Amino acid sequence: SGFNSIGHMDTMLRRRHHIGHYKEGEEFIQNVFHVLFLLFSGKEKSNLSLCWLQYEISKVLQCLQRKRKKQLKAQGRKSKKLAKNLLKAPDNRNHLSLWKMYAYLEWLLGNLDDARKVFDTALGTAGTGGLKSPQLCSLSLLYAQLEVELLESLEGAVTSRAVHILTKLAESGPYVPYSGQVLSVNVLKARKTYEHALQDYLSKTPVSDQDQVNDANQLVNLVGCYALFQYLTVGIDAAVLIYAQTLEKLEASGPQKCENTGESFGIQNFPTALETVTLLHTNLLRFHMKISVYPLNPLREALTEALKRYPSNQSLWRSYIHIQRKSHSASKARRFFDGVTRSTNSLEPWLFAIQAEQMRKKLIENVQRADVGEIHSTIPETGLTNRIIALFEHATQSENGTHCPLLWRMYLNFLV
Repeated sequence: SGFNSIGHMDTMLRRRHHIGHYKEGEEFIQNVFHVLFLLFSGKEKSNLSLCWLQYEISKVLQCLQRKRKKQLKAQGRKSKKLAKNLLKAPDNRNHLSLWKMYAYLEWLLGNLDDARKVFDTALGTAGTGGLKSPQLCSLSLLYAQLEVELLESLEGAVTSRAVHILTKLAESGPYVPYSGQVLSVNVLKARKTYEHALQDYLSKTPVSDQDQVNDANQLVNLVGCYALFQYLTVGIDAAVLIYAQTLEKLEASGPQKCENTGESFGIQNFPTALETVTLLHTNLLRFHMKISVYPLNPLREALTEALKRYPSNQSLWRSYIHIQRKSHSASKARRFFDGVTRSTNSLEPWLFAIQAEQMRKKLIENVQRADVGEIHSTIPETGLTNRIIALFEHATQSENGTHCPLLWRMYLNFLV
C-alpha cells in the first residue's frame, strides 16, 4: 500500500478493508509497554497498567465495530490474559480502576455473568466510602450504565440491577450483590443522600490544585450516578434537570478571583468537568430516544450549545452527525458547521463537516442508483462533490489543516 500506519487510521476505507492496527505498529507499541514496565514502580506502574489495559480494550472495540468474530475471539483471549497478569501484581490487587477495566473487558466480550462477578467482587472489597470515594463512584457508574443499556424500556426499571447498584452506593455500607428486588424505602433514602451530596459538592471551595482535580472528577461521577438514578426511578425530565442545574452552577461560578490572594478557585478551573457532564447529558438523551418516543429538539439544542463551547470534542460531533442524518434539510447543519469553523482553530469541525457531506452524498447516490438488469442509471451528484472539494480546500488552507496528514489523505482519497 506504500505506507504502514502505527495505531489507528480507520477513517478511510481501502478496497473492502478498514485500515486498522498494523502488525509492525502493534509490535512497536507492545515493546514500548514492556520496556516502560521495567522502569516504573508503585503508583506509576499501576497507572501504566491501566493505560495498557485501556489500549487492549480499544482493540476489542475495533473488532466489535467491524463485526469480526474470529478476530474478536483471538483478541479477547490475549487481552484477558494480559488483564489477569496485570491484576496479579501486588501493587494492582486493590487498584479499583484496573478491576473496573477488567470487568468492562469481560462485558464487551459478551461474558456478562463473569463481568458481573468481577464488578460485584470489586465493589465488595472496595470498602464503605460511598459517595465520598471517587473510585467507588466511578466503578458503580460504569456498572450501572452497562446494566441500563440492557434495558429495553423503562417499565420495571425501579427494581433493576442498576438501581440496586446506585442505591447501595448511596448507603455507604458493605455492598451486597443484587437479589432481584429493590426496596422503595431504600430508593427514597438514596435520593435524599444524592441530593445532599451534590449540594455539598457544588457549594464546596477546593484548597489546592490537586484538590480541584479530584473534586472535578468526583463531581462528574456523582452527577452521573445521581442523574442515572433519577432517570430510572423518576424519569428523563428529572435526570435532565440535574444536568441543567449542575451545568448552570459550574458556568455561574466562572473563574473568580480571591480578593486577598488574587488566585482563581473553584471547579471551574477544570473545564473538563463541564465537558464530561455535557457528554453524559447528551448520551443519556440519545439512549432515551432509542428506547422510547422523545422529541429530537432537546438533544439537538444540547449538542449545538456544547459544540460551540467544545469544538474539538469528537464524541459530541459524532452524536451531532448521527442526529443530522435523520433530517432531510442540510442547510441548518451547514450554517452551524460554518459558524463553528469561523470561530475556532480546531480541525475537528472541518473533518466532521466533510464527513457529514460525504455521508449525504453516499445516501443520495444509493437512492438514485436504480438497478435495471445490467444497466445502472446514475445521475452524478456534482453539487455535493463541488461542496466537499470546497470544504477540503478551505480546511487545508487553515493553519492546523495544512499540517494534518489525515486531512490530505482524505482529500486525495476523495479525488481518486
